[in-house]
Amino acid sequence: MKLVLPIALAIASLGLFTQVQADVQLSGMFTDGAVLQRDRLIPVWGTAAVGEKITVKLGNARVNTVSKDGTWMVRLPAMKAGGPYTLSVIGTNYVECKDILVGEVWVCSGQSNMQLSLSVCLDAEKAMKASTDTELRLFQVPLTAKEQPITDVKSQWTRSSYHTAGPFSAVGYYFGRYLRQVLKVPVGVINSSWGGTLVEAWTSKRMIDQEQNLIKIDPSIAGQLPHVPSCLYNGMIAPVIPYGIRGAIWYQGESNAGNGYNYRYEHTNMIKDWRENWKQGDFPFLSVQLAPFLSAGDPADPAECAWSDTRESQLMVAKNVKNSGMAVITDVGDAVDIHPRNKQPVGERLAYIALNKTYGMKNVAWSGPDYKSLSVKGSQIILKFNHTDGGLVAKGGKLTGFTIAGADKKFVWADATIVGNTVVVSSSAVSAPVAVRYGWRMYPILNLYNGKDLPASPFRTDDWKLVTQP
Repeated sequence: MKLVLPIALAIASLGLFTQVQADVQLSGMFTDGAVLQRDRLIPVWGTAAVGEKITVKLGNARVNTVSKDGTWMVRLPAMKAGGPYTLSVIGTNYVECKDILVGEVWVCSGQSNMQLSLSVCLDAEKAMKASTDTELRLFQVPLTAKEQPITDVKSQWTRSSYHTAGPFSAVGYYFGRYLRQVLKVPVGVINSSWGGTLVEAWTSKRMIDQEQNLIKIDPSIAGQLPHVPSCLYNGMIAPVIPYGIRGAIWYQGESNAGNGYNYRYEHTNMIKDWRENWKQGDFPFLSVQLAPFLSAGDPADPAECAWSDTRESQLMVAKNVKNSGMAVITDVGDAVDIHPRNKQPVGERLAYIALNKTYGMKNVAWSGPDYKSLSVKGSQIILKFNHTDGGLVAKGGKLTGFTIAGADKKFVWADATIVGNTVVVSSSAVSAPVAVRYGWRMYPILNLYNGKDLPASPFRTDDWKLVTQP
């Protein structure tokens, strides 16, 4: 170590720092302890001097390339789950990352409910003490907002433990832990989330420019970079791309609830944007529906609720966007806290979707009752559902949360009863009903489940104009 300073001074005196600065380097996504995505080509990239010849090795794989513009990238052959390996890069110098595993890699992103750390959630101490797992690896993308895309990230892959899982995303941790328990392969979770942020901030300028008619930014936050369109994509997603991943989980929407109807378009565009830029196909994109939350803004009229508009948008994205899904969490909200602390069901319900739809485990139930159709019989509306797995259940007693309306579009609270695999809804105040809504409140009290203990999403049977609809 004593020789380093004199050597450095000698190099500086000879004007040779240009060569030192041009040494081959790996992207910051590749550190000791990284998890690489199995069963598909593995992108590895970095920087080097123009024209520098580079060799990348991982296990028995070896790929050569040349840096043409100061950057380089190779795609190593697909590998099965396993490790540990050493990833080495050889140019004019030598760089290596040790303890590399190959397994399943997911990105988790969104705003504060995704960012919320395990250390402040329900049963935190118990969860943190049980979090040690050498094959569950965590990577935290630093909070970074930029007006232009950046190409590198400064962070470190870590093994899950009391001290590393505690500050990590609780939803991301519980999701990754459940996958580890079931799949029995290494799992890596990349957390790139920032509280209070808009979906537009996580969307690239290219896509934003195509959809200017949908962008409505509050002027009071226009100068704050984390809330400016594209700035979080530039600082927290662009430097991760094209790291090999299986898919993404997403928990966001509170900040867009004032424009809830358009969220179905904004979120769809963001998913399309990420998939096009990642160039890894239509990878799974799994979202979390907004939890119940009570505030002074919850309207007395059960037909008027901006958060309900947002929940419907989230449901529409899950139904209409290829290879997507949504976890319903109507039973883990908090009336006085927009950040409910019970995150284990959230992460695990996302994992159910992944296990069924991504990993082909069709025996894993992933959805609660899903509204299918209605029929009118006198003063009653009869609702049919998909995903009734084991039968419909009114958890805790009489069904709650249903409203009904006639042609006048005036919704009133309704009686609802399970009859077989249907729900029969009626009210003495509506003799000729035409529409039903379920859970159409900011803080709905709901108890419709299926036999697999999964709750039904809020829904409506009508197509009448919503409060946030342009």
